[in-house]
Amino acid sequence: MSSPHEMTDAEKGFVPGKQSSGSSDRNARDAAVATAGMDEHKAPWKTRFVDSFKRDPNATVTKTPLGNTRGEYDHQAAAEATANTTLSRQLKGRHMQMIAIGGSIGTGLFVTSGAALSTGGPASLIIAFGIIGIMIFCTVQALGEMAVVFPVAGSFSAYSTRFLDPAWGFAMGWNYAVQWLVVLPLEIVAASITLQYWPGAQDTNAAAWVTIFLVVIIAINFFGVRGYGEAEFVFAIIKITAVIGFIILGIILNCGGGPNGGYLGGRFWDSNSVPADYAGYTKNGQPAGSIASGAFNHGFKGLCSVFVTAAFSFAGTELVGLAAAEAQNPRKVLPTAIKQVFWRICLFYMVSLTIVSVLVPYGDARLLGSDGGGAKASPFVIAINNAGISGLPSVMNVVILIAVLSVGNSSIYGSSRTLCALAEQGQAPKIFAYIDRKGRPLVAICVASALGLLCYVVAGGADTANTALNWLYSLSGLSSIFTWGSICLAHIRFRAAWKAQGHTLDELAFTSQAGIIGSWIGFILNCLVLVAQFWTAIWPVGYASLDSAGVAKSFFLAYLAAPVVIIFYIPYKIYYKTPFMTTSTIDLKTGRRDLDTPLLIQQEREEYAKLPKWKRIYKIFC
Repeated sequence: MSSPHEMTDAEKGFVPGKQSSGSSDRNARDAAVATAGMDEHKAPWKTRFVDSFKRDPNATVTKTPLGNTRGEYDHQAAAEATANTTLSRQLKGRHMQMIAIGGSIGTGLFVTSGAALSTGGPASLIIAFGIIGIMIFCTVQALGEMAVVFPVAGSFSAYSTRFLDPAWGFAMGWNYAVQWLVVLPLEIVAASITLQYWPGAQDTNAAAWVTIFLVVIIAINFFGVRGYGEAEFVFAIIKITAVIGFIILGIILNCGGGPNGGYLGGRFWDSNSVPADYAGYTKNGQPAGSIASGAFNHGFKGLCSVFVTAAFSFAGTELVGLAAAEAQNPRKVLPTAIKQVFWRICLFYMVSLTIVSVLVPYGDARLLGSDGGGAKASPFVIAINNAGISGLPSVMNVVILIAVLSVGNSSIYGSSRTLCALAEQGQAPKIFAYIDRKGRPLVAICVASALGLLCYVVAGGADTANTALNWLYSLSGLSSIFTWGSICLAHIRFRAAWKAQGHTLDELAFTSQAGIIGSWIGFILNCLVLVAQFWTAIWPVGYASLDSAGVAKSFFLAYLAAPVVIIFYIPYKIYYKTPFMTTSTIDLKTGRRDLDTPLLIQQEREEYAKLPKWKRIYKIFC
């Protein structure tokens, strides 16, 4: 019997005599790497440092050569390749929980939400973020169920290949990789703009700032998955602390407890209720009577216009599933981490944005960046400035700067792991599957880092930078909708295959709290958002004043991700003639963690029954 502080074999994810080929091969490789590591530890540090960048001697691009030829795709070998990845497994439970609750939250929430408030009004902001929040909850629950059973490299893109169609998996993998590849320069430039809030930084060339940020982010990722995990752990704690502090402060200000006093309540949700002494008039010099207020702006179209901003803000929530392949014990840490997403949605988005909506009217011109853009357009900063609290706006800007670096850090992680998984499945150049002795996808990290050089568009002036960044943003804004919809549909097909092949839900170590109904809700909501966004892309707010060129530009800025997905999908589908996966042909064995599930479930039920009532309730949510 194991001692109390030791995990049993079943808890570690395997049972003697019952391992799948993926888990047994991987355990053997882990042992070989550990032995090699003890021998290398005796070498001088310079030798160890240089050798760490060499290819892992136990790694191969694929365990079985992929038979991808024209008219044929070897999906079984692709599944085996992602199951047998040699990525380092160093993410602990605390890393996974912080990645889930606070990872990759950046300018989408803290800055761009201001433009969304201005476009749609406070009610549209809350409704749109609420709908996307429900969709995300269902999506991540579905992802968690699949990731516990199949903690494979590439996660959701690999699931699309395995459960839907290899061509769609190819399109989703590249869609996700491109999304994160362009986010890196976006966030670095956003960081340099954030610094312009302080007068001392305005006199420094922006190229100098982006160089510093780029070097820091690349350096973090060269420390491997442990570096990424530790950085996100610290960043998330700072963001959580700041948001909780802002919520408390916002409630106090709304109740009239600020330096300027005066109860606000829901005043700014009423039409034309901005008082003459509002800070936008007295401090910012906006024309008297020019600041509109109310629940909605631009009606239903204003609501639909907020969806893409909400999707951009929630992007990265699914990274916890991608990180499952590098977690020390996915079965133990992933379910707990997945449950944190509920608090991420409630705390970071719904509560904080509700507070913002009662402190700042949608007609405030500062929300559109009229006061210099960047962090000055953040509704969080505007709310604090309105209260007349000195010092705190700078603190909030530091938080925004850290959040931007967090997203930049996540962008290299997300894109490099996706490129590596695509290469392992034969869907990207094989060189991207190069994994060094520290478990880092080295070439993929280098490529993702090199794309960060696009941040030097800031050297071309504000107009050039804005044009370039708008097009980069258009690539990433809608990409997440396709990713989330694919996850939900993959989960639906996984459940159908699971049932058709004679399995029951009792064999799953973790099941989605939203169930199969939640995946249908998530999938339908994703489709509705795509339709709504298509409508607002063709007929945007104020389209009557645009010429044909302006309408075309507006459409592609809002919907560019869709043609990109189509361009990836159709040629690949035609060339390889990939089949749509049926419930009988879906592979439910390769890469599966063959856990002694009935025993584990029985042990967990016994432990759960011994817990006090308050803790049993707590375990439902955390």
